[in-house]
Amino acid sequence: MDDAVCAVRRGVDLRHHARLLHRTHEAMLTGHALPVSPRGVVARSWTRMRADGHDPDRTTTDHPVGIEALEQRRRASPLGSVLRGLRSSLASVADEAQHIMVVTDADGVVLWRDGCNGVRHRADALGFAEGATWTETTVGTNAIGTALVERAPVQLFSAEHYQRSLHPWTCAAAPVHDPRTGALLGIVDISGPAATVHPAAVALVGMAVRLAEVDLWRQREAGLEALRAVAAPLLRGVPGPAAVVDRDGWVAAVSAAIGTDRVAVPVEGERCMVPGIGSCLPEPVPGGWLLRGEELRAVPTRLRLDLRPRPPHAVVEGSTVWRYPLTLRHAELLAALMRAGPAGLDAFALSAAVFGDDRHAVAVRAEVSRLRRRLGGILLSRPYRIAPNILVEPCDPAAVRTLREP
Repeated sequence: MDDAVCAVRRGVDLRHHARLLHRTHEAMLTGHALPVSPRGVVARSWTRMRADGHDPDRTTTDHPVGIEALEQRRRASPLGSVLRGLRSSLASVADEAQHIMVVTDADGVVLWRDGCNGVRHRADALGFAEGATWTETTVGTNAIGTALVERAPVQLFSAEHYQRSLHPWTCAAAPVHDPRTGALLGIVDISGPAATVHPAAVALVGMAVRLAEVDLWRQREAGLEALRAVAAPLLRGVPGPAAVVDRDGWVAAVSAAIGTDRVAVPVEGERCMVPGIGSCLPEPVPGGWLLRGEELRAVPTRLRLDLRPRPPHAVVEGSTVWRYPLTLRHAELLAALMRAGPAGLDAFALSAAVFGDDRHAVAVRAEVSRLRRRLGGILLSRPYRIAPNILVEPCDPAAVRTLREP
């Protein structure tokens, strides 16, 4: 494994390395010359912590979410369906290695925790328990929170953590992504006493994550395949264009080309606009939804931004008109994409267009993912762009930014 990811190299003197990291950490806090340069991932996180004014002597986390809220997050997390596999590949190893395995959601909230009882009790004293939010904002530089920011595997050892209370720990974490959309689903982590650090830990977590993503892909494909069996007889009896989609809006089968492989997530009782079909009232079927046009004639779909109300709205016009309220950030992102045309923008270019620099690509990906859940097939990815069958009325992003003025 790359030294840039691993916190220690094989054969390193852990005591000496820990003391050197402690001196480096203290020098960083006091403004003195650093004995050694921290690894890139650590230096970037420390810079964020100092910019945010994070207290290195903070010893407690924010209050954890309640039991009911935690259960809701567990039920909503796709990682619940791969938890058994993660436990079989990591939990027993973590227990034997005096570690705990932790699984969080995309917000950094700890959903599940398994492993060594003694280490779990030590984690409890830190507030590192189910329901706790383990982000950089709440607990400083740590493998879970830093992996959320970096969108990459992270291993930390001892005083690489920003908070002094975490210096006796080592942790290795890797993000889990939706194999279809690339959206971040959560983080898998193993943590334990600093003396138990091992270079192979990050590779072990990475392998477990890859297996989980393969399992998620298989589950999604199996679900779509089962839905196709339901879809065939349904679509034969529907005049005009129609589609059967799963509960997340992925298209299982169509009776005519609709120009997208995903639509906005259907909600029972709420009409939605589907490119190529028009206005639809979702009809539940086993495992998903039937979407068929309320009018049989094809009507072009148009997209524009209405900046007059607060908040602004995306307006989708077809056989009927639908208005989607937007946050100001979503309005800025959509305006930039509407202006970009068919070529679209990648996350870095979109960050530059909205934030003025390309350092916010991670935030852009997260926000566009949320926006796509509302607009579905109207907004495409790789690169981000408006679907080619949508007629767009461009909007100047500068006009959206003026809405932020008092």
